[in-house]
Amino acid sequence: MARPLLKIQRYFRRKPVRFFSFILLYLTAGSLVFLHSGFVGDSSTGGNGGRDPLVASGILNRVASSDGRGVGMMGRVLKDTRRPTPRRYGPPWMKGAGGKNWEGRGVDYTSSWNRALKGRNAKDLDDGRAKYIGCYIDDTAKRALRGVSFFDYKKMTVFRCQDNCAERGYLYSGLEFGAECYCGHKIQAPNASESECIMQCKGDKGNLCGGANRLSIYRLELSQESARHYGSAIFKGCFHRPDNVTLALPISAVIQNMSVEKCVDMCTEKELSLAVLAGDRCLCGFPTPHFSLHEMEDEDMCLHRCHGEEFESCGNDEYFVVYQTQVQDNRCMDRRFLPTRSKQLIALASFPGAGNTWARHLIELATGFYTGSYYFDGSLYNKGFKGERDHWRSGRTICIKTHESGKKEIEAFDASIVMIRNPYKALMAEFNRKYGGHIGFASQAHWRGKEWPEFVKNYAPWWASHTRDWLRYGRNVHVVHFEELKRDLFSKLKDMVLFLDLEVAEDRLLCVEGQKDGKFKRSGLRKLDYDPYTPEMRTSIDELVMTVDASLKKRNMAGVPKEYRPTPR
Repeated sequence: MARPLLKIQRYFRRKPVRFFSFILLYLTAGSLVFLHSGFVGDSSTGGNGGRDPLVASGILNRVASSDGRGVGMMGRVLKDTRRPTPRRYGPPWMKGAGGKNWEGRGVDYTSSWNRALKGRNAKDLDDGRAKYIGCYIDDTAKRALRGVSFFDYKKMTVFRCQDNCAERGYLYSGLEFGAECYCGHKIQAPNASESECIMQCKGDKGNLCGGANRLSIYRLELSQESARHYGSAIFKGCFHRPDNVTLALPISAVIQNMSVEKCVDMCTEKELSLAVLAGDRCLCGFPTPHFSLHEMEDEDMCLHRCHGEEFESCGNDEYFVVYQTQVQDNRCMDRRFLPTRSKQLIALASFPGAGNTWARHLIELATGFYTGSYYFDGSLYNKGFKGERDHWRSGRTICIKTHESGKKEIEAFDASIVMIRNPYKALMAEFNRKYGGHIGFASQAHWRGKEWPEFVKNYAPWWASHTRDWLRYGRNVHVVHFEELKRDLFSKLKDMVLFLDLEVAEDRLLCVEGQKDGKFKRSGLRKLDYDPYTPEMRTSIDELVMTVDASLKKRNMAGVPKEYRPTPR
């Protein structure tokens, strides 16, 4: 070993330049390894994998173009992205020294929902999530459930199948052969004996997942947010024939062997958002004042079997079956900053979890102007909320999101739209957001651990004090209840636009109704299998509800909706 080292030493003595070159290469390689490890470490932290929102959205890739301006633009982008750490909101009494808000411990973004329910007999579970219907024959040539399907021969469970079908708006989920999941709106096969559905689920030996050519079928109790689908199209309902069909639905064609699929395909090809079935005729168009879809009829009025589809209704000459295609209605998609800086600041204030982001989405579509924020959320910026990067006092946005409360913060605004939501729903929504992201879910470990009781203890009083503060210190307050906005979106959103001192474009509002969910909607099925609120929690929250009710009435407003009020025990 000594002899080769001696040769290397003699070699570098004769060639000192090569020796220094070798040392330089060695140090360069070490530096590159160090930098690489630093980038890898950074990418594992933060909301978007630790990346700057602009980098994550591909802006740096676009600005580094070959026109010679790449370097300059890159510098400006890097300069702009060096924002200070965004302020975090929380209950006022949880702010520590220096005004910094209290932050919870590390977030677990994984869900143990299926694992937590493992071992429970799904057939016995009827808690508002799903109800077991029975065992049915399934023919591979003519399926009992004819929607989407997926297989997992290692981890299939009853609840996973239900969740996937519910997320797509189907009414039924069925499991077969222990590992196959099928979804559909109708059961199109006869019953079979329960003794034929005895195969254990691959991912949960405690439950049964059908058998060979046999389906264990559940009816899904979807929440109001979920929609019925036919393939990619959304079922809107049964509606009476408009007075002027040609004006309301300008594209029309007679289709032999009419089916929902044929009409949806035709309207999609025409790039129109409504597919309307009227017997053997297919009509296409957009929602307009002539055909607004506001007066839904009983579905029995549209019961007329499609000639080309045995189990679907195709309507008739007087009552139309309407589906919404995947074509985007662009009449309300254009958005921009205000052409001139606004002289007044209007807050969009709410307790976290009360639907503020959803309200921003609606307002931007209805008005065509960006909304701003008191904070900065890179994930929202990447989702299209471009006003997120503007300073909240810039005057370039139509209103400003805030969760702040307190006299000083509220008096900084000239007017405010105050969003209020049922505290029981708002607390759960914010808990899901805190531990699962904007459209994710908190895990069972968080719900059953110490995080949930501590969260309710600190945040429930804030739900009440937040609203009371805005009612007390706000100069010009317009109250919107989340539940009422969902029930009557058109008129409530119209009132909000008028409060913002803008003209109402009815076609634009109708367009918003078709795009109302945006990108921040959780699936309609995933619910807890138990009530997370203890009797003590409910007693405390019920008292808080009544204080908010009294504050609303003191300001000559309607009290809280009936569903907020305590139920007699």
